[in-house]
Amino acid sequence: MALWTVHGDGRRVTDGEVVAPEERLSWPLTAGFGLQHVAAMFGATVLVPASTGFPVATTLLFSGVGTLLFLVVTRNRVPSYLGSSFAFISPLAASRLEGLPAQLGGVLATGVLLVFVGIAVKALGVRLLESLMPPVVTGAVVMLIGLNLAPSATHNFQEQPGLAVFTLAVILLCGVLGRGLFARASVLIGILAGWLAAALTGQLSAARLDDVANAAWFGFPQLTGPELRPNVVLAVLPVVIVLVAENVGHVKAVAAVTGRNLDGSVGDALIANGLSTALAGIGGGSGTTTYAENIGVMTATKVYSTAAYAVAGMCAIGLSFCPKFGTLLNTMPAGVLGGAMVLLYGLIALVGVRIWLDNKVDLLNPVNVLIAGAALVAGVGNLTVAVGGVALGGIAWGSLLIVVGHPLLRMLKAARG
Repeated sequence: MALWTVHGDGRRVTDGEVVAPEERLSWPLTAGFGLQHVAAMFGATVLVPASTGFPVATTLLFSGVGTLLFLVVTRNRVPSYLGSSFAFISPLAASRLEGLPAQLGGVLATGVLLVFVGIAVKALGVRLLESLMPPVVTGAVVMLIGLNLAPSATHNFQEQPGLAVFTLAVILLCGVLGRGLFARASVLIGILAGWLAAALTGQLSAARLDDVANAAWFGFPQLTGPELRPNVVLAVLPVVIVLVAENVGHVKAVAAVTGRNLDGSVGDALIANGLSTALAGIGGGSGTTTYAENIGVMTATKVYSTAAYAVAGMCAIGLSFCPKFGTLLNTMPAGVLGGAMVLLYGLIALVGVRIWLDNKVDLLNPVNVLIAGAALVAGVGNLTVAVGGVALGGIAWGSLLIVVGHPLLRMLKAARG
């Protein structure tokens, strides 16, 4: 049996139609949509290793392998790309002096614990998580993830405002005025147009262009084994809470945009992400998570085919063996990234709003509105507070606040009667 059925004739999609996860278009078109996912994930995926001292090529390798593993474990039901998790930045940066093997030990332990959480959810049912993470919680997590990323988008936008405005304008015009595949490929078209405009106007970094010229065409990623040190492991393990919230939020977001009930796949998603993170920890890559950036691409294109994600995963693996191509992608100007990400991050936040609307979340209920409001401000404002010498950022605190605070307040209210 084929992994994917061909949508229609495979060459065109009429306005209003969606390409389901188990469907695909022709392979050339599928490859094009896969490249959109590569473009969406690349900047963030390489930023984490660059910030923590991890080898970029190795992280890219395990990102691609993890994505393919995720599709297999979830049986092609949950379209997702597994990129580097920002939740790892603070604990890994704080433990940088311990050395890469010790950092990898923390990543490995976190992945193993996430696998056990996924097994528990799969065995006991998704109601276990629903009681802790009802729609008000998952919607808020999706929103704060999208909005927390907003400052990075606006920072890039401000570096090259003219280029950013041009890129955003092309995406908007293609997405609104275009038809069929032209509209659905609006993100990729906008990025390529902005990139070309930067090249024609001399706005590409000369140093980065020199890096492209000097980089080798082929090279093996650096592999490093883990070392378990209790102090580093204990510092990294709290990331599991964020990964659980991100995965549940991702599955809920995908369910919202695809119109399907994916509750039965939550446990599989957690197990898959745990295995991917553990595998990265064994080989030398940073921990992974389901990527919100790629939900934005799906929302814009209405193409939910897991085949596009399989292409993106294989591209990531190929890129990890090609230093020249990696340095070429690194020439993408900040303005181009900013113009695209301003749109995509906003779409992510609106998916969280849609989760609230679809599930008729009661915002007159003080338990919902008070804790959600506090969590969103913590996330959007990137509240950063150090605990035990480890600085946790806005996504971590916002997720923790609503994941832990909502059920606690709900129980206190119920006890009061």
